[in-house]
Amino acid sequence: MTAENIFRLGTRGSALALAQTNIVADAVRAKFPGMRVEVDVIHTAGDKDRVRSLVAFGGEGVFVKELEQALLENRIDAAVHSLKDVPEEMDPRLGLAAFLPRESPFDVLVSGGKQLSELPQGSLVGTGSPRRVLQLRALRPDLKFTNLRGNLGSRIAKVECGEFAATLLGAAGLNRLGLSDKISQVFSPAELTPAIGQGIVAIQCRNSDGRATETVRAVGDVDTELAARMERRWMKLLGGGCRVPMGALLEKTGERYMFQAYLADPSTAASERQKKQFSRAELEAGALDAFADEFIRTCRSRGIPLPSDVGSKDALLKFWGNL
Repeated sequence: MTAENIFRLGTRGSALALAQTNIVADAVRAKFPGMRVEVDVIHTAGDKDRVRSLVAFGGEGVFVKELEQALLENRIDAAVHSLKDVPEEMDPRLGLAAFLPRESPFDVLVSGGKQLSELPQGSLVGTGSPRRVLQLRALRPDLKFTNLRGNLGSRIAKVECGEFAATLLGAAGLNRLGLSDKISQVFSPAELTPAIGQGIVAIQCRNSDGRATETVRAVGDVDTELAARMERRWMKLLGGGCRVPMGALLEKTGERYMFQAYLADPSTAASERQKKQFSRAELEAGALDAFADEFIRTCRSRGIPLPSDVGSKDALLKFWGNL
């Protein structure tokens, strides 16, 4: 078999990352029966240190940098990422070439079967996301929160052994791992607006590699690509990043698209949430930029700082320290 018939996918080594990469691998094999797809596990900084909060790493891309380096060194043909982990800025030699059909983008409660309203007063909830803390605290101000990292299985185990009353996770990961029975409650975007790109698997290639780009685009989904690019456009317009308490979700409703956005100030918990419908033509013509201008004006009038103002390492470490 020649090198042209081998396609190398890079991935993190977690159960979820492998499950997502296997979906990509199976889709490529189905489209290109004569191609041998190989999976190369690459350990990232975020995988090696599962104790510190992600903010404490002092930057973004803690789950992607090593994969990107493998791409640049031509050790793999494509890297498979959870889109919400991919920073807005990346090496100009690389690009997000395709996106798998989106799984459920919603946040869920894992609490041994209890609804949010059924959690005892002052219950301890573990999560590594300021966005989730701030939104859930608005629904249940009495709850206590602490930083919680680790793979999905270890976080669920901490709830089941009683160390935490609950944790907040993404529905997509649980569904892809066959753990949907662990979901106690699914939150609507009006309750917990998801992270940008949540539920989307992105495939990254070298921009110069036409073969790899064509291969992964053959298994991509056009509606998911629109959602990914619009949500990441929003992140760029507001100046945010992966760890800032902001969320955005584009959902197709019939022939139109509903865009919902959330932004919070981690210092005061003040927040803004808005939504607006668009046609595909409007989105492709730049209507989201005008909506962002409106959103930014509202936030500034209410004294809510933009992500570029509150997204520093020090500001978010202070947030965790004050929980």
